[in-house]
Amino acid sequence: MAENSSCCTPEGSCHSDATDVQVGEVTTTYKVTGMTCGHCEGAVKSEIAEIAGVSSVHAAAASGVVTVTSRSPLDDEAVRAAVDEAGYELVGQA
Repeated sequence: MAENSSCCTPEGSCHSDATDVQVGEVTTTYKVTGMTCGHCEGAVKSEIAEIAGVSSVHAAAASGVVTVTSRSPLDDEAVRAAVDEAGYELVGQA
């Protein structure tokens, strides 16, 4: 039987460091209009963070870009509803 030459553990980690990115996470970038300040960023981040599976959200008002990391791909309509709830408009994926 051939020996496994991979450095990865059976759990999918290539390192034992606890700060590793989780294998299988998905990062998606969206374009949102209407954000003008830190308060706007916070509102969008807060609403999107409530979607099941979301592990992190970063919003940048200056560019209108919102980056979401999740355990699996998100339903675009769920993201749109969250952005609408915050009072902004989701243009689509950036």
